Amino acid sequence: MGSMRLLDHMLGRIVEEGELIVTQADGTVHRYGRPAPGRQPVAIRFTDARVPFDIVRDPRLGAGEAYMDGRIVMERGEILDLLDLVRGNGPYEAGAARGLKTRGKDLLAHLDRFNWRRRSKRNVAHHYDLSDRLYDLFLDADRQYSCAYFTDPEKGLEQAQSDKKAHIAAKLHLKPGQKVLDIGCGWGGMALYLNKVADVDVLGITLSEEQLKVARARAQKAGVADRVKFELIDYRDVAGPFDRIVSVGMFEHVGPPHYRGFLRKCRDLLVEDGVMLLHTIGRMGPPGTTDAWTSKYIFPGGYIPALSEMVAASEKTKLIVSDVETLRLHYAFTLDHWYRRVTDRRTEIIALYDERFFRMWQFYLAGALVSFRHGGMVNYQLQLIRNRHAVPLTRDYMAEAERALRGEAA
Repeated sequence: MGSMRLLDHMLGRIVEEGELIVTQADGTVHRYGRPAPGRQPVAIRFTDARVPFDIVRDPRLGAGEAYMDGRIVMERGEILDLLDLVRGNGPYEAGAARGLKTRGKDLLAHLDRFNWRRRSKRNVAHHYDLSDRLYDLFLDADRQYSCAYFTDPEKGLEQAQSDKKAHIAAKLHLKPGQKVLDIGCGWGGMALYLNKVADVDVLGITLSEEQLKVARARAQKAGVADRVKFELIDYRDVAGPFDRIVSVGMFEHVGPPHYRGFLRKCRDLLVEDGVMLLHTIGRMGPPGTTDAWTSKYIFPGGYIPALSEMVAASEKTKLIVSDVETLRLHYAFTLDHWYRRVTDRRTEIIALYDERFFRMWQFYLAGALVSFRHGGMVNYQLQLIRNRHAVPLTRDYMAEAERALRGEAA
């Protein structure tokens, strides 16, 4: 009963706009908030008396595990509606206070930032060596598992992912015949795209054996395996030099203790007038920690960097930050597509794994979506150069190249 009192107090303070109805395991009903335009009431039920305790002890871990185990039942609305209601009542811009954490949890989170070589491969396998069929069910045809670029929110996911590749390619300032390194190449889509549109040779590296198989098969099928190659290798072991380096959605797995070493290695791999484009999820606020649920179930060893951490690391390595862009809403739009696709393919995902896995994946995407819609998560694109003369004087070349890549008239 004490835990429910604490949860009742917590929800009473959080939920103001929109209605939340909570039914305890004993049938007691609690109501929070008030009607709000555009928000339908959300109703949930706890199947046992321990759920409030688990949530109060660690809100994200407790709620996530209870939802995965079917101990939180959605009686009105979806899990996305619940998380959106709670997170939307405390948006980042409102200056909501950071949740309290024990020193012990902070210490564990700090230790989890260390991604040693052996651990890095294990962490990557945990997430990316899942069934190919799972990713086919919710990603675009090119399997771009990173933030898309929406020139218009109404554009579909396929177009937005294509536009993302054009947006990145334009910033790389590519020239035919150049050698490009793709760090964290995924299933090979970016590497194949760069070769196709810019006539460059690409080496893609990954720590995922499943992704490597697919990427190599795709290059073979496209008839470009001699120019687009893929290797299972840690970035620390790559030998250069390269004219360009691109890294999309990999930096989140590096860990703050290794930022300086990562950027120093990239600088060493680049030729004197080389250019690097780093695309990563980032936090708008200061450095923080990774929540326990995400670390346990989705990205062990993962950490979302603050811009200050990335820039500080670049300063120590004399890699010049020549351009920074903050993609504020693009990942929210991307995740909305992924969440809808996963929810629509519930039966197929359960057949691949089970009901608990489906709920885990749904909770992961819903939680990420509201973090980008209301929380402090964004995407950063940093262009880095060794020499201040490496790119043109103004940014006009980026827009011109992007229009050409998208087949648009100037």
